[in-house]
Amino acid sequence: MHKKLFPLIILAIIPAFAVAQDRITGRDFATRSEVIAQNGMAATSQPLATQVALDILKKGGSAIDAAIAADAVLGVVEPTGSGVGGDLFAIIWSADKGKLYGLNASGKSPRSLKLEYFRNNGLTRIPSYGPLSVSVPGCVDGWFEMHDMFGRLPIRDILQPAINYARNGFPVSEVIAYYLASNTQSLKDYPNIKETYMPGGKTPAKGEIFRNPFLANTLEKIARGGRNEFYQGSIAKTIDVFMKSQGGFLSFDDLARYHSEWVEPVSSSYRGYDVWELPPNGQGIATLQILNILEGFDIASMGFGSADYIHIFTEAKKLAYEDRAIFYADPRFSSVPVSQLISKKYAAERRKLISQDKAAKIYDPGRNEPQNTIYLTVADKYGNMVSLIQSNYRGMGSGMCPPGLGFVLQDRGEMFTLEEGHANVYAPGKRPFHTIIPGFITRNGKPWVSFGVMGGDMQPQGQAQIVVNLIDFKMNLQEAGDAPRIHHIGSSEPTGEQMTDGGTLLLESGFRWEVIQKLLAMGYKIQWDLGGYGGYQAIMWDDRNKVWYGASESRKDGQAAGY
Repeated sequence: MHKKLFPLIILAIIPAFAVAQDRITGRDFATRSEVIAQNGMAATSQPLATQVALDILKKGGSAIDAAIAADAVLGVVEPTGSGVGGDLFAIIWSADKGKLYGLNASGKSPRSLKLEYFRNNGLTRIPSYGPLSVSVPGCVDGWFEMHDMFGRLPIRDILQPAINYARNGFPVSEVIAYYLASNTQSLKDYPNIKETYMPGGKTPAKGEIFRNPFLANTLEKIARGGRNEFYQGSIAKTIDVFMKSQGGFLSFDDLARYHSEWVEPVSSSYRGYDVWELPPNGQGIATLQILNILEGFDIASMGFGSADYIHIFTEAKKLAYEDRAIFYADPRFSSVPVSQLISKKYAAERRKLISQDKAAKIYDPGRNEPQNTIYLTVADKYGNMVSLIQSNYRGMGSGMCPPGLGFVLQDRGEMFTLEEGHANVYAPGKRPFHTIIPGFITRNGKPWVSFGVMGGDMQPQGQAQIVVNLIDFKMNLQEAGDAPRIHHIGSSEPTGEQMTDGGTLLLESGFRWEVIQKLLAMGYKIQWDLGGYGGYQAIMWDDRNKVWYGASESRKDGQAAGY
């Protein structure tokens, strides 16, 4: 059963929580075999996108070509989480160079929108929907940056499959059909939403054919005119006119000025493996902070699913997220102490705050010493690997759907705080705090795993759980994603909201009732939730057998496939 956002049910009223009978794998949760192939591998959140990625690889395209093609298709078939109106981040392993590259293709706030505007209009936070939450979409520029650096096939060939699906249609898959229906309920009264996503007055149900000819035309223009068509051509002009008509501030000038940025990935070791993330304005270093704290405990001896492990993991997450709320922001506007936050010394100091048998209600952030989404991954026969994540943020984005373009502009600007003096306070031309993060693991300087766990604030804690499952609990690539997850909510947020009550621990089905009882005795507020545990895809390189392993979990519609 896929994970929908059903109402939360407090576990204390559920008298029993039976554990699943052991499977043939020896695990007490449902899982399946990994996919194994020699020449290439793709793992995305929708099978049609995975198959397109493989087609590009078979034509001689690079992993980067295939990732761009798959992302473009996902914008068509999974508009609930992605599209050309959103942002993009990527970590790329170059086999030729023998190193990792990081791309930050997140957009900036409108230059004409000032902080005073919100104050003068009585706003204490940026609205979730509407024109004020819109920032420059970085996705298309990110495609062309990656293609210029690592591409092999013409961009026309890469975007053609997405154009075909948009124009000719595709059968909507189950999870995406559910989110299309729920998201459009929030957005249907905004201009052009019904015309684009609700043919005949409703969103397409599972199995129904959906076409987006507006998006097909937009992708055709990009394929012919390149990134400049989006940022300086007819598409930019349409966005400019539309945003002005809606009382928005995103302008042609904002789009024309935009360029994504190549950045150096940052890493921390975990029991002999190097885990890599991109530096802020994203939240990737929270994964490294969690792992650094966990490294000081004998996690393997605690056992997967034990109360001791869940407790230590949750407290490590709380500590990291308190720092996330204070320090993570656009480094061009405030000094982010990345090296300190991901250092082993700092982790050792923070680790001392954890009680072995009691849940903390609140942690203060550390002292600063001087000094939400689709995910996909692709590997090719040349040895290149791409870890790519892309998002419109909340739901399908802001609701701002420019006429005749077939996509929604993101609402990532909602993530700014309006609190003066905060690192993430709104400013013109600034990148907001970002939740979407690609992950990567190397071993002895060689690529090992490209992975991600999409889903808002779940992402760092989800990524950390994957790393622990692989390294401490010795799960295989598929098991590591299928294993039941925990999701702690209620930490202080970069938008200025503070945690004072310890938050709430959400538990997926599969944890034993006696474990839950012990956690309740430790002081945790526990709720059961069917959704909100992220969406995992991963590729692993087996250097001994010279093969790729692929994994895609059942919480989404995704597929891993190779050849």
